[in-house]
Amino acid sequence: MVKKLQRRNLFPDAMPIIWLDENSIEFPPVRLADPEGLLAAGGDLSVARLTEAYRNGIFPWYGPDTPILWWSTNPRCVLFPEKLHVPASLKKIIRSQKFSFSVNKCFAKVMLHCAAAKRPDQQGTWITQDMFEAYVAMHRAGKAHSVEVWQDGKLAGGLYGVAIGRAFFGESMFYLRPDASKAAIAWLVPRLGELGFPLIDCQQETPHMMRFGAELVDRALFLKIISSAVDREDAVDFWHSQVQLVQPL
Repeated sequence: MVKKLQRRNLFPDAMPIIWLDENSIEFPPVRLADPEGLLAAGGDLSVARLTEAYRNGIFPWYGPDTPILWWSTNPRCVLFPEKLHVPASLKKIIRSQKFSFSVNKCFAKVMLHCAAAKRPDQQGTWITQDMFEAYVAMHRAGKAHSVEVWQDGKLAGGLYGVAIGRAFFGESMFYLRPDASKAAIAWLVPRLGELGFPLIDCQQETPHMMRFGAELVDRALFLKIISSAVDREDAVDFWHSQVQLVQPL
């Protein structure tokens, strides 16, 4: 059980939030999250706790000067594969075979590039050393995956996220060459759709993902969709067989 739903004030002028029990991986109901989606604090980043979090639509997001913070935003930003919008210019680039793609070829390197990426209105990175080590552990457990984009034999961009059953929870992306992170999305999403993934979780609204057709849905709908998706058979063949460079269709 969550330890008596203990609440503590972590930030001045903010409502107290729930402090997790170190001895349990259980989370409180997401309806207890504050208006911004902050649900709880504390706990750890073990594979078991992270898996439990994602299964319940919860994700960690925090900085180096705070405890681990757990979020469940409402509304939720998601991308339904059948609603993916790929600009004609990007389709042309992919068809030109300027890029090639791989899955799980260099997960740790993708994470490090995501951590180093400069983003508008963001100082530093939320991908701390603890987060890096935790998601590498998730990768080794077969629950976190990367897509790499290559150009002229060099890493040009990519993304990573968590897959539980047939639900994919996107975490971060980067590019070293123009359009490389966009190409990663345009390449991955249709393949996940073909495999029966009902949605890609984008967590929070960004102009970048909205241009690809992402939309905001009520958290209750999001949870309803993933509740069945996470219990479906893992797409092991997809994540573990494509370790060599493959060309886009």
